[in-house]
Amino acid sequence: MRILGIDPGTRVTGYGIVEKRGNRLVHVDNGAIYTRSSDELATRLKTIHDGLCRIMGEYAPEALAVEQIFIAKNAMSALKLGHARGAALLVGVNHDLPVFEYTALQVKSAVVGYGKAAKEQVQQMVKVLLNLPEIAQEDASDALAVAICHAHSAGLNNRLEKALNRKR
Repeated sequence: MRILGIDPGTRVTGYGIVEKRGNRLVHVDNGAIYTRSSDELATRLKTIHDGLCRIMGEYAPEALAVEQIFIAKNAMSALKLGHARGAALLVGVNHDLPVFEYTALQVKSAVVGYGKAAKEQVQQMVKVLLNLPEIAQEDASDALAVAICHAHSAGLNNRLEKALNRKR
């Protein structure tokens, strides 16, 4: 299963692609989509959308995993982050992918084993789990962590969905 993880942001949107092969996780690619802070929000969202569509076309992921919004102190920042998340979710749905959302606590727990792990711990574990030569750029590393979280949760999600469908 090929998973596209996304760490949304209006300035930088990180992406990371991992493939789950049996019990192994294989790094496929990672990077970031940068927008210009001088551009209008709509233009920045289009840049994010178009960049993610290009990644979808190039790597053909089978699932999309996005980090949920954390509670921010600045309401305007949270609102803009919500717009970036919306662009990412829309790309997934428009490409007929199942879309999954994970909190920072879930991501940290899946990658490090501790929900309150420091960002540096998460980055180091991403490097180790994917056998990367170096720690990825911060936003890309966060996106890889989201993809890893889904890879670890995918079997559980499938079993839960089947159980719910049997009850209907």
